[in-house]
Amino acid sequence: MITLRAAGVLDVDTGEIVRPGIVRVDGDRIVGVGGDPEGEVIDLGDQILLPGLMDMEVNLLMGGRGEHPAKSPVQDDPPLRMLRAVGNARRTLRAGFTTVRNLGLFVKTGGYLLDVALMKAIDAGWIDGPRIVPAGHAITPTGGHLDPTMFAAFAPGIMQLTLEEGIANGVDEVRKAVRYQIKHGAKLIKVCVSGGVMSMSGEPGAQHYSFEELCAIVDEAHRRGLRVASHTHGAEAVKQAVEAGIDCIEHGFLMDDEAIAMLVKNDTFLVPTTRLADAMDVSHAPPELQEKAAMMFPRARKSVKAAYDAGVKIAVGTDAPAIPHGKNADELVALVERGMPPLAVLRAATVTAAELIQVTDRGRIAEGLLADIIGVPGDPLADIGVTQNVRFVMKGGKVHVND
Repeated sequence: MITLRAAGVLDVDTGEIVRPGIVRVDGDRIVGVGGDPEGEVIDLGDQILLPGLMDMEVNLLMGGRGEHPAKSPVQDDPPLRMLRAVGNARRTLRAGFTTVRNLGLFVKTGGYLLDVALMKAIDAGWIDGPRIVPAGHAITPTGGHLDPTMFAAFAPGIMQLTLEEGIANGVDEVRKAVRYQIKHGAKLIKVCVSGGVMSMSGEPGAQHYSFEELCAIVDEAHRRGLRVASHTHGAEAVKQAVEAGIDCIEHGFLMDDEAIAMLVKNDTFLVPTTRLADAMDVSHAPPELQEKAAMMFPRARKSVKAAYDAGVKIAVGTDAPAIPHGKNADELVALVERGMPPLAVLRAATVTAAELIQVTDRGRIAEGLLADIIGVPGDPLADIGVTQNVRFVMKGGKVHVND
């Protein structure tokens, strides 16, 4: 038995900070909140305890130390990517993010689902990292935004990906690509529905898959009990994705009021990744990509507030490494700057994220739930910035950070 003693505990349901903060942990579970300490006492002083945070869009196999954006796609083999991912996972956990969705590989792997392997290694305790919900390879059409040959406009024959690695065209191929990801351990499916900012794939709002292809992807995933997340920017593409039954829109920078209303009506989640509109350095990008960024990023700063005001279910996601791994809490600060209340942002990073990944064993500090608990140096309801300075991290009853 371990007791955490702190200045307070945030109740994300009521929005209150219960003082003092007493949480009792036995094994990997919380066995009591409040009352008297029992067993070993870890005194956290004036910290406020929060549920472990969740990031619903990361790619731990990209970014991090030693990656070169221009050369790594064609120089880094899967073993090197896995070794780099170990550091990315550790930094993410130490930043207070105890659960993530690894939202779609779009690198050459030979068909191996590297994020599934990373999940297994973390779950086995071989390395430190957050709980991972892996998507395997992102499903994207030839020349789509997540076709990695489009990021540098490679010539034909360079780094071509296979169907198993997510490049799929037509109803039959997209079904096979989804089935391959599920066969090898994916826990959700990622699909590229529209263009994006940093690829030579045309207008960012243009729809890349037909409605029939989207319906086939959703059908395959839902029949197997998996949700579907979609990279989608354009308003019409968002509407088609929602109508096809996709469960979660990633980004949604160019949504209009009608698209937002459809998200509300269909109970579709939004992961807005809004911080990258401020943080992504496009100064060295080709002029046409800089032009897209200049058009899209101001709209990204406004669309998330419109979605929140309309009642869309918003979950936190960073698109790391668009935000560096370990700086995930920058997204929480950005959401508050966009106009969301701090409590709403904290719920987006805890209970709403848990709902999105369909789990009930985390997201709150409550008896019976996983002991995923972090400590921050102050009241996050008054200053969300304290989440950028996590002092204590416990995941499943094991202490990973105690500063």
